[in-house]
Amino acid sequence: MSEEAKQENGSEADTDWGFETRMIHAGAGPDPVSGSRQTPIHQTSAYAFHDADHAASLFNLQTFGFIYSRLGNPTVATLEERIASLEGGRGATCAASGHAAQVLAFFPLIEAGERFAASNRLYGGSVTQFSRTFPKFDWRCDFVDTEDLSAVEAVLAQGAKALFVESLANPGGVVTDLETLAGLTRAAGALLIVDNTLATPWLCRPFEWGADLIVHSATKFLSGSGTVIGGAVVDSGRFDWTASGRFPGLSEPEPAYHGLKFSETFGDLAFTVHSHAVGLRDLGASMAPMNAFLTLLGTETLALRMERHCRNALAIAEWLTEHPKVEWVSHAGLPTSPYRELAKKYLPNGAGAVFTFGVRGGYDAGVKVVEACELFSHLANIGDARSLIIHPASTTHRQLTDEQRAAAGAGPEVVRLSIGLETVDDLIRDLDRALAAA
Repeated sequence: MSEEAKQENGSEADTDWGFETRMIHAGAGPDPVSGSRQTPIHQTSAYAFHDADHAASLFNLQTFGFIYSRLGNPTVATLEERIASLEGGRGATCAASGHAAQVLAFFPLIEAGERFAASNRLYGGSVTQFSRTFPKFDWRCDFVDTEDLSAVEAVLAQGAKALFVESLANPGGVVTDLETLAGLTRAAGALLIVDNTLATPWLCRPFEWGADLIVHSATKFLSGSGTVIGGAVVDSGRFDWTASGRFPGLSEPEPAYHGLKFSETFGDLAFTVHSHAVGLRDLGASMAPMNAFLTLLGTETLALRMERHCRNALAIAEWLTEHPKVEWVSHAGLPTSPYRELAKKYLPNGAGAVFTFGVRGGYDAGVKVVEACELFSHLANIGDARSLIIHPASTTHRQLTDEQRAAAGAGPEVVRLSIGLETVDDLIRDLDRALAAA
């Protein structure tokens, strides 16, 4: 992109700081009271007002500040600023988990009885949330193969207000053609929402390819050590909420705030302010200050960790392609991957650390591999400094139908790896022993 386009899209910090500088400094500075150089953990439920007028202005959204930690907290706010900076967004809202962030993303957009679309290549928990829980709010999801552009156009033409995709899909390592899909959603007056959890802003920058919102499970690579649960929604600040009349939550008067219109009052911060003032206020899915603090520590090493994650993952993927007990390997960095060219375009710093492979012998062999590993931890998480392994068909994607599992790349023979920061030769030896046991 040109420098002018980057500035227009909000993908540069207020200074010309590079990514590595912003991952340490964005949103944070010495504490003005104590001088603490590290962001303090503001472990408090509420905040004192200067006087009655100050309190009234905060409750009326006439002044930015802190009222109650369900709505906002200084430690969490620092993390929100940092994530927004790293993604090149206008603002961010942190939440208690990645799933909570997904609810916050849709909350201002979808009214009862309305629809959105989602890729059929998603993390199994997202498929379950969209297909089983969201209908209880009368939000309806149409799953679509996002590589079938005519099918995407059709579902958008039928009234879907947003399209939800993963930049790098979990578990199969599918790379999504963000620029093409952004063109389709823009033409339909809908939003493109991108889950950037697996890629992180170090590998992929969805706003630069036309995305409108980004969601994260901060539990994963952003925090990086398997110590917290958290999520985030980042707004590009570019979507015109008033253009179509389809998003009344942001364009029409809000009764709880005396008829205030978020888009009119807050401009390109409308979504972010609404997510705090209404979303967190009423849904209550707030991030804990300690979790925000630990995630801030994680972001300080994000680029360094992702470089090692990706280097280790590619080496292991290449080794697995030669193993006699492995049928196939799905890693976008491999020359044989159908997503190799998309990875070069959207993931120039590496094709990620989470990928799958198929074990000869099907379901039973897949179970035996994960049980036989000693260095790899068998658990339901990704993005840890430790290498992790799981058999999706018996765990994370167990609730899905056979057809849904196949579409998501989680068939019976599939094993998912999340490659950590260990010595790569040790990881290869562990996998070799486990495959021999299977």
